[in-house]
Amino acid sequence: MNKQNYQHILENTLKEIEKEGIRPSLLLHSCCGPCSSYVLEYLSAYFDITLYYYNPNIYPAEEFTRRAAEQQHLITQMDLPNTVSCMVADYDPTPFLAMAKGREHEKEGGSRCFDCYRLRLQKTAMEAAKGGYDYFTTTLSISPHKNAQVLNDIGKSLSSEYDVAYLYSDFKKKNGYQRSCTLSKIYGLYRQDYCGCAFSKAEALQRATQSEEKKGLQCETI
Repeated sequence: MNKQNYQHILENTLKEIEKEGIRPSLLLHSCCGPCSSYVLEYLSAYFDITLYYYNPNIYPAEEFTRRAAEQQHLITQMDLPNTVSCMVADYDPTPFLAMAKGREHEKEGGSRCFDCYRLRLQKTAMEAAKGGYDYFTTTLSISPHKNAQVLNDIGKSLSSEYDVAYLYSDFKKKNGYQRSCTLSKIYGLYRQDYCGCAFSKAEALQRATQSEEKKGLQCETI
């Protein structure tokens, strides 16, 4: 399969929206405030946006609550051309844990993560269909660690299944990730140091431990 330029596809979609003089509704799945910051800045002129914070992967419950609060705080602070609303799903890790059972030792960034994308996007597509939204998409592609090709392939499949248009995107393009870092500083946002699940948290801790051990060894050789 040829790699798609999803930023180019998005730009063409936005041009068509401008040409038609409409402002469609968009259900935007968000993993956290920092990742949503640039996406909101970019898209709020074109859409009536509802943020959908659905992340059953996040561990522990306190982390879920903290990220949700940051998300809600952000939209009250940003000066956007159109009002953005926010829906926060209840914390229920059951679907994620059922999906991940027996796959706890898979490396981050592999098939378990791809199925996590699908889990969150499928719920978003279901809510978009139920709520009569024109489009749905996710902020996940803003991360350099997320596979935009896989995300958009999943979105395309779910679009057909639920009969809601999927907004193709790769938000890390056009310096989107760097801009999200800048906006996080401007608004004083908490930026987490792991993706969200217990497995990614464990890998982050392992990397930090290895880094400290490496520094210790370097000091000993000086």
